[in-house]
Amino acid sequence: MNERPEQRKDPQRKDPVDAIIGQWGTVRPELDTRAMEVFGRVSRLARAMGDRLEQTYGRFGISRGEFDVLATLRRSGEPYTLSPRRLSETLMLTTGGMTGRLDKLERAGLLRRSPDPHDRRGLQVTLTDEGLRLIDEAAVAGLTVQTEALSGLDEKQAGQLAGLLRELLAGTEGAAGR
Repeated sequence: MNERPEQRKDPQRKDPVDAIIGQWGTVRPELDTRAMEVFGRVSRLARAMGDRLEQTYGRFGISRGEFDVLATLRRSGEPYTLSPRRLSETLMLTTGGMTGRLDKLERAGLLRRSPDPHDRRGLQVTLTDEGLRLIDEAAVAGLTVQTEALSGLDEKQAGQLAGLLRELLAGTEGAAGR
């Protein structure tokens, strides 16, 4: 994340959120729009990066949601096996939503479902060798896209941003749970 001269931040650079804030300032100058400045940008950033990642993972024949399933299995470590329930909980998906993803990934030969040897009523989901190869390649491609998006920040800025977003997320998720 070395800063290149052409990427140095222009303090006068404006983005679409600035225009929205300006409009609110004209019609409702008494509003405190600082939160809108943050969350408007977070929302636009999430959408833009989501689109880039969807395109990147599409080159591997999977969607972002399917990437998430494969990546969760991969991160679980060998033998890359979890129950459908654990996958659903980790990815915050309904069991119906998870079943659809598992069906597609199983048809593609990227994972397999088998009886759980420790629970006669349960199933386990395991990455296949092809699934392991694909998720390793897709993860590198996704990280490349994300790293490129951060290239306008130096390491210190990227670290500060990550820390600030961590604090904001913790406060937001904590408030939602209350």
